[in-house]
Amino acid sequence: MPEQELIERVLAGDMAAARQLYDAHIGAVHRLAMRMTGDDAMAQEAAQVAFVRAFRSLGRFRGDATFATWIHKITMSASLNLIKARRRWWARSAEMEEAELVGVHTTDTEPDLKARLYAAIDALPEIYKSVFVLHEVEGHNHEEIGALLGIAGGTSKARLSTARSKLRVALKEFEGEWASA
Repeated sequence: MPEQELIERVLAGDMAAARQLYDAHIGAVHRLAMRMTGDDAMAQEAAQVAFVRAFRSLGRFRGDATFATWIHKITMSASLNLIKARRRWWARSAEMEEAELVGVHTTDTEPDLKARLYAAIDALPEIYKSVFVLHEVEGHNHEEIGALLGIAGGTSKARLSTARSKLRVALKEFEGEWASA
């Protein structure tokens, strides 16, 4: 069944059509949320929030882009909102944990390249992380990224370049390792 017909049926109250639309897109939505958040529970929450928002505002879906592009844009927003909320919570709880560790000596081992890469990607500001994940992980081109994030394709290219530069700096100590791998 064509997607536009499914959308019309959902708007008419057909829950079976809503389920079909959900089933058709949940995999891609969850993957995107997982890549953005790096946490399965957060990704599931972001996907749920994205679909709730999408179904609530389906009447405003104009069809200028595909439903997949539209739901990806909503998923990006939901993921970024959850990340921001989580960071605020972690900042507050980290202060309490740091107070408990005053005077306690721990030996930290250097994380491996993969863990450090994920941490470096996660540490990128959202404007760069979004473009990086959409381009390098999801495989979108700059025009698609522009449509998803509401920015120009050139802005997407510039943000990707900045993200790569920031990652190079963050991973500088591993330079010899990835050259030989």
